[in-house]
Amino acid sequence: MADNLKWKLAQTLEIRWWKNYLKDKDVATYIEWKKDYWKDFLKNIPHLPKLENLNILDAGCGPAGIFTVLENNQVDAIDPLMDKYQNLEHFNAAWYPFVTFKNQSIEQLDIQKKYDVIFCLNAINHVENIDLAYQKLANALKENGLLIVSTDAHRNKLLHKIFKLLPGDVLHPHQYNLKEYEQFLENNHISVFPSVLIKKDFIFDYYLTYGKK
Repeated sequence: MADNLKWKLAQTLEIRWWKNYLKDKDVATYIEWKKDYWKDFLKNIPHLPKLENLNILDAGCGPAGIFTVLENNQVDAIDPLMDKYQNLEHFNAAWYPFVTFKNQSIEQLDIQKKYDVIFCLNAINHVENIDLAYQKLANALKENGLLIVSTDAHRNKLLHKIFKLLPGDVLHPHQYNLKEYEQFLENNHISVFPSVLIKKDFIFDYYLTYGKK
């Protein structure tokens, strides 16, 4: 029950964060900037297949996720705040006719459909049940499919312990280091590629962790 309440609080604060973050941003300028960001991000991923005519999932997509630059594919984009994003000026499902949007958490993912590539970017530490989330993502992959997860990972052992006992980051209910995030992939039968460091910071390093089923 405590974990559920913590997750609900995090979700409430998340949509509030988005509203505050976007309120002074010009819509067209922001969307173009975000698309350029994702195009650059994709260049950092070794072993990435050509993103064309693939079934792709953007899990925990946010209002301007990587789905924005996957127009040559069949894309599903899920997020438990999708119904809230509909009220944001910076999101319009009609801009992305190649995407099917669903108001759904990762833990609710229907694993009957299989994907060539699954992106879960800046989202895995927002979920309610992280073990189930990784399990659902891995099960939704086709054989030889690629699961790509990006997240902030603790770099300081002492702060890692403190944040786990008394979270100082309410928006992110889960606090792990890089080895632990890689272990989640291995526990779900994903052959892990070397993680890619995207950005270094004082408390967290921002990593791309990924592997093939």
